[in-house]
Amino acid sequence: MVVVLGLATAMFGYLFTTQKSELTQQESLVVQKARELATTKTTLDSISTVLDSKIAEIERLGGDVSELTKVKEQLEADKLAFSRSKKVETGKYLAKIKEYEKFLVEKDEVIAQLRLENEHLVASNDSLSTHVGSLTSERERLVQRQAELSDSVVTFTAANKELSDKVSLAASLKAANLKVLTVNSRGKVKDKEEYKAKKVDKLKLTFTLPENALTAQESKDIYVRVLDPQGAVVADDATGSGEFEINGSPSKFTARESVAYQNNNQKVEMLYDNAAQFRPGKYNVELYAEGYKIGGTNFTIK
Repeated sequence: MVVVLGLATAMFGYLFTTQKSELTQQESLVVQKARELATTKTTLDSISTVLDSKIAEIERLGGDVSELTKVKEQLEADKLAFSRSKKVETGKYLAKIKEYEKFLVEKDEVIAQLRLENEHLVASNDSLSTHVGSLTSERERLVQRQAELSDSVVTFTAANKELSDKVSLAASLKAANLKVLTVNSRGKVKDKEEYKAKKVDKLKLTFTLPENALTAQESKDIYVRVLDPQGAVVADDATGSGEFEINGSPSKFTARESVAYQNNNQKVEMLYDNAAQFRPGKYNVELYAEGYKIGGTNFTIK
């Protein structure tokens, strides 16, 4: 019995020691697997965070994030599958982690290239801004210069017009020794300061055209305006009266005659046949040629 009990005791001791060793090994294996699971989950979470930051960085730099978005969706799917898996398959996910890490390294190169391109763009933009500023200043200078030139042109044009007007005025005809004579129904001519209305059938104007080297020797239209005591133009359309321009404005005239200017102090006579009797009062007579007043006088009707 003693021997049997000794053998049994030895056997139970051996079994206890062996079982304890196996339990210790199993416990160590479980702890190791747990650590692997925790490390794998932490790594996947870390990769997800880094991936988010790279997506944000590439978007800020103006790059394409479509590929990163797809990888992000795949990573989230792997994380969900890993959390729901009942099997310990860390080896499978460690391989995926290496692929994700490789992908992130590649995107680091893309980000570096985008940063370099953005630096070049910023430098180019600064250069363009400087150039635009220079062009703006040059444009402002040119606008100012153009304004100065425009003012000069306006001044020159005004001066040129003034000079042209002076030349035209100097070249215009002049009527000297203008007299107003009357002609009655019998053709008798009278030269007085005052005339009786019933004895005035026609007006006869006499004057000379002095020499003027600036005046072209050509046919000149000479217009006569006879102004009644109220300042109205005596005009009769039936006798050929009409309108002409004085300083750009239309005006009626009493009579008109074309005279061939000869530049030799020639004497000119003009006859106006009045259809109606003149009313008493003082009348003014004005002569015009080429838009300028070339002479004037007056007469009185009793």
